Amino acid sequence: AKPVYATAPLPPFPASIMDGYAVIAKDGIGARKLIGEVRAGAESNFKVEPGFVSRITTGAPVPEGADAVVMVERTELCREGEKEWVNILQEVTPGTNIRQVGSDITPGDLVLSEGSRIGAAEVGLLATVGLVKQIPVHHRPVIGILSTGDELVDPSTEDVGNKIRDSNRSMLLAVLRETLGDAIQLVDLGIVRDSAELVEAKVLESLKVVDVLITSGGVSMGESDLIKPLLGKIGTIHFGRVSMKPGKPLTFATISSSTIAGTDSTPRKRFVFGLPGNPVSSLVTFYLTVLPGLRALAGHPNPRNVRISTKTLNEVKLDPERPEYHRASIWWDSQERGFVAKSTGNQISSRLLSMRTANALLLLPQEKGVLPVGTVVDALLIASPLPGPI
Repeated sequence: AKPVYATAPLPPFPASIMDGYAVIAKDGIGARKLIGEVRAGAESNFKVEPGFVSRITTGAPVPEGADAVVMVERTELCREGEKEWVNILQEVTPGTNIRQVGSDITPGDLVLSEGSRIGAAEVGLLATVGLVKQIPVHHRPVIGILSTGDELVDPSTEDVGNKIRDSNRSMLLAVLRETLGDAIQLVDLGIVRDSAELVEAKVLESLKVVDVLITSGGVSMGESDLIKPLLGKIGTIHFGRVSMKPGKPLTFATISSSTIAGTDSTPRKRFVFGLPGNPVSSLVTFYLTVLPGLRALAGHPNPRNVRISTKTLNEVKLDPERPEYHRASIWWDSQERGFVAKSTGNQISSRLLSMRTANALLLLPQEKGVLPVGTVVDALLIASPLPGPI
């Protein structure tokens, strides 16, 4: 949540880079008497004088008097009776094979910038410089996923009758784990039926425990679309219809904590994303709005999706009424010296198969006609580019 700066040097003492002998550089090559040994984690109780050397291990503090280290491979340990000496076979200059105090990190150096995600390397770095307590971090947002609709049953239901299995909730939980991992906390809120009283009770109860509520369904213009009217009643709707394809009913609202009975005393807004009920519309609008928003909330320094240019491999029909986010598979073509994009086929908003191989959304203009093969368009990446054509 804030920059982290070093408070001490690293290394905190002159340290040997390798196993060998601590020497006085100006002594040069030749036979030297052995005065002692210094191991990593230990201190020397002697001073290296001219004509003497000390054994030293990697990471050990260089003893007083020595100003260089000769690697063990450039030396020869000799014994004759009880006598023991070392032949130094390589000339070195002062500082050779020594990490000087603060050569890695000096006090005041920036260790982690604001917005850095703390992973394994970052934890190791913080431990190295002794900054493992009271590091300011962003709160891990609690995200709740709620499906709405009388027509929905749990995906595990075998005999669905005239219902449909709820794919959106499982899909959104999975994509949140895939894209944000342990940067967030997830709550599965289940399915709520199309009743104004039930929807209001479920939403208000959910907002007591989540920072962000993601719903699917109930944001269109039908009598059973109850999410949008409720959000207008209890909060502020910032947008409720978007000129885009797919995802026109996409809704975003904020709810004041004072509206939600039983919440903690800390005043903070809750965020609600009302996604369309069609699976493709739900997933596309997640990538376009929810994911960047959650990245920003979790402190990500670059929350937006990566935008690239690509060349189309198919003719693509344009929509004269709305700009379109067209699902496509993108890969690097070495002959074209750039990215190329292949449509995933029928783009109807209920056809989830069109998302299975998609790793990008082509940004198509609101126009009549057809986009010719070979047209260069912008695209938003929703996954890594493929290694080759599919």
